[in-house]
Amino acid sequence: MSLQKINIRNVVLILMIVAAAAMRLVSYKFPALSNFTPVGAIAVFGGVYFNDKWKAYLVPFAALFVSDIVINYLYTSKLVLWYSSSIWMYLSFFAMVFFGSLIKKVNILNVFLASVGGVVVHWLLTDIEPWLNGTLYAKNIGGYFQSLAAAIPFELNMIKGDLVFGAILFIGFELAKSKYTVLRSKHELAAA
Repeated sequence: MSLQKINIRNVVLILMIVAAAAMRLVSYKFPALSNFTPVGAIAVFGGVYFNDKWKAYLVPFAALFVSDIVINYLYTSKLVLWYSSSIWMYLSFFAMVFFGSLIKKVNILNVFLASVGGVVVHWLLTDIEPWLNGTLYAKNIGGYFQSLAAAIPFELNMIKGDLVFGAILFIGFELAKSKYTVLRSKHELAAA
């Protein structure tokens, strides 16, 4: 019986993450929404709710990887599996899943702090590539700060996207758990 509950819970979590990841495609049609995506929310959400931590990392990363392939194809008409800044982006999402895994009690403050922390790490890491390998910025600390400053509008969109999609994911799953006990973790069932 408990194996069935875990499987149903995982299926629901995976479906929610896949549905949210599909929302990344909206920014292709609406460039003003660049970085207004659910990827940070997906990472934190996975970190919080998957009981097996390997699933917490694998599922969001798989959703991100597959949606990256689709988005890259839409922009370049080429099948791009890896690009120069992939390492920095994936490291930042690794940090976001980790921040989510630190949340022991789901509440607005904890999710907000994990989301903001994830965006800050994303901002600091993903701007290394354009600074080091691009031609726009000097190869000194001043150039790195210029790269960071140029990224502020994108990171603001990211925090907005994380907060909106995070609210949808977290509130949706918490409401579903309150109605369907099969979605609760073993720990939550034991405490009830």
